This record gives sequence, structure tokens and C-alpha cells, in this order.
Amino acid sequence: MADQTHVLFVEDDDVIREATQLALERDGFAVTAMPDGLSGLEAFRANRPDIALLDVMVPGLDGVSLCRRIRDESTVPVIMLSARADSIDVVLGLEAGADDYVTKPFDGAVLVARIRAVLRRFGHAGGARAGRAEEAGAAADGGVLTFGDLEVDTEGMEVRRAGRPVALTPTEMRLLLEFSSAPGTVLSRDKLLERVWDYGWGGDTRVVDVHVQRLRTKIGQDRIETVRGFGYKLKA
Repeated sequence: MADQTHVLFVEDDDVIREATQLALERDGFAVTAMPDGLSGLEAFRANRPDIALLDVMVPGLDGVSLCRRIRDESTVPVIMLSARADSIDVVLGLEAGADDYVTKPFDGAVLVARIRAVLRRFGHAGGARAGRAEEAGAAADGGVLTFGDLEVDTEGMEVRRAGRPVALTPTEMRLLLEFSSAPGTVLSRDKLLERVWDYGWGGDTRVVDVHVQRLRTKIGQDRIETVRGFGYKLKA
């Protein structure tokens, strides 16, 4: 298991849980599968997985609450599983700290692709974005970009606001890096889905909207501006 990506999978439906576990294991993942939220939380604390897949409607401790508990303790990536794409549970899960969601029923290959995409973006961030930011005119000092009282360290992957550390999840950090790489430039939701979430196809723009809301609460509500009908931009 040490050389495998460890997945925590919390799903109360026995058939879905067993079939998905087998499919993930065939693709090389190590899987810990649990039938309810409380056992899922215990398994998370005991095993510290690389990624968590949480069904929204599990008993004991629902998936949204479980996501919130995990996020209180860790920045491990979380994907929510929801039976309805238009469900309010999707938004609640994202607001609780989930990085993405997949609608049930799902194809095993699609789920694996989404897992790999999330893990890929958690493995690296930054790089050329810092150079683009300097070209755009952001004040930079040793890889640190400054926007008013906001400091973004593109090398150390740290953020400070008014001198105080700001705790961001990796997805929030990648989102901020995209904005800080082109301050004052409007970035569409589709472009952000492509760059931050690695979506090579059309995705649900609610994922972007909720993450922008979460980011605003941490770096300042007025730091990211909504350009109605087009997208968002970081105020330079």
C-alpha cells in the first residue's frame, strides 16, 4: 500500500461500494471502503488517505458534515458523490471544503479520471504563473507577489494577509495562483475549470463560483471582482 495511492471511499450502498472498490483496485489504487460517516472519519484518522470519496447521503455522519470534519484536520483532496447534479447538496459539499464532485450513477473510467485529475493538481502548482504575474506588473520579491495587504509566495506556497498567514487548501491555492498570474485580467469560469481543475471538457461552473466565494472569505471579499457575464479578476 505504501507505493499506491490510498483512497478512502465512504458509501452506504453495498453494491456501489463493493463494485467501485474493485474498479479502483483494478486501476492500482489502495482502497479503504466504509459504509457510514462515523466509520469513515475513524478510517480517515487511522489511515490518512491521499484522497477521500464521500457520498453525500451516508448515515451516521452525512457526507457534507464528514467533509467539514476532514477539512478541519487536513487539506487532503475530497471528491463528493451526489445522486443529483442539481442538488443543493453539491453546493453544500463544495462550501464544506470539497474540491470536486461526481454525479451518480458514474462510469468507473470517469471516476478514475477525476481522481487522477485532482491528484495531479495537488501535486504541483505555481511555476510559470509567477513569471506571468511579474510581467503583469505585480510587485514581486523573491517569488512573493504583493497585492495591497495580500502577499502570495509562489515558491513557498504560502499566503499572508496583513502579515498574518492564510490557510488555503491546495485547490484554493491553485485558484489564487491563476488570479495572481494575471492581475486585472478577467478569467472566465471555463478557463478556470481548465487551468485549476484540469477539465478538458465542459464542467459545472458552480465548482468555480463556490471556490471563489471560499477564497474571498480568506483573502478579502473585495479582492476578487466579479465581471458579470464574463468571469472574475483579481484587483491589482
